[in-house]
Amino acid sequence: MTSTTRPAGAQQQAPAHRWWPLLVIASAHLMAILDTTIMFVALPSAQHAFGLSVAARQWIVTAYALAFAAFLLVGGRLADRLGARCTLLAGVIGFALASAAGGASVTGAMLLTARAVQGASAAVLVSSTKSLLVTVYTGEEERSRAIGIFTATLTAGAAFGLILGGVLTTGLGWRWCLYVNVPVSLVAIIGGPKVLPAVAGRRDARIDLTSAVLASAGMAALVYGLGEAASAGWGSGQVAGSLGGAAAALAVFAARQAGKPSRLLPLRVVCDRNRGGALLAMIVNSLSTFGMMLILTYQLQTVMGYPALRTGLALLPFALGAAVSSALIAPRLARRIAPRWLIAAGIFLSAAGLALLIGLPPASRSLPLIFIATIIEGTGTGIGGPPILATALRAVLPGDTG
Repeated sequence: MTSTTRPAGAQQQAPAHRWWPLLVIASAHLMAILDTTIMFVALPSAQHAFGLSVAARQWIVTAYALAFAAFLLVGGRLADRLGARCTLLAGVIGFALASAAGGASVTGAMLLTARAVQGASAAVLVSSTKSLLVTVYTGEEERSRAIGIFTATLTAGAAFGLILGGVLTTGLGWRWCLYVNVPVSLVAIIGGPKVLPAVAGRRDARIDLTSAVLASAGMAALVYGLGEAASAGWGSGQVAGSLGGAAAALAVFAARQAGKPSRLLPLRVVCDRNRGGALLAMIVNSLSTFGMMLILTYQLQTVMGYPALRTGLALLPFALGAAVSSALIAPRLARRIAPRWLIAAGIFLSAAGLALLIGLPPASRSLPLIFIATIIEGTGTGIGGPPILATALRAVLPGDTG
């Protein structure tokens, strides 16, 4: 029988050193968040530098998302097999090197390749950060606090990224929006080996290569099909073929997971009622947040003629609303309200903010409307974020954390 009582020494040591691992975990994940928001602001400048078409410009985002989607599940299983600290450091180093290469790009193709490597590296490090949260912070109250700080750090980082993207693009050029990841990565590279637990990997967490190929191909085809639909049209052969191929690959993948002993994605992870609902809510939050930020970036810069820095400041209300609500409002409400109601309220508020933007015509210059809509959407994202992550990570088996 395992005791849940901590040794007295560990209890006394906790106040001094307990949050150093969270600093490293959050900084690693923050690097990927910073890169996303910084690049939103830098996209028009990067497009102009290489003379990219509108369709090619989209691939600065899509190349990253495509690789991220393809490698996320495999990255999570690698974290289980090799140990999350190992895969976190590998992901951070890969991300930093790809960022340096992207900043030094001399052609559009080189930039897109670097963005794809960034996406693959981000998939490994992001899945490792969640695994380490579960491994390091085991008590329910302690984990809840860590998740609140973690979520608030990421949303505050999104705010900082928007402004930093404007400052770097205006003052030093868009390339520095990629170079900045190199110094940020040093926090994890230097601090990770010192403060993160060297938890041994689980050799029973095998990687079924056939399942890995099916999952990666299916997710890549899905992201590609959705990305090309805007330019090629939903009825085009390439979009229909990509989405059909994605459905087929993912269906075979799901069937294989049900009958394979060494599963890449044990169905118990997603079929748990609470965790499955939290993961669906996480998808909704991600779709609304990144879709809104990408489109508003072009609305502000291309249509309204804002410079990069002013664009970042205009999008700041969203990130501030998310940071404040996740750090201050959500923890207080969580003491009185069940997670499912907080998650539902967060999604409702996000939808209300986006609904205000639906009527925004292409030629509109209504900054007050954008301000109100983004702060409502950000508040909803912040309120729903901590309970979503806490519910998704609750009662995860040690071999399934990645």
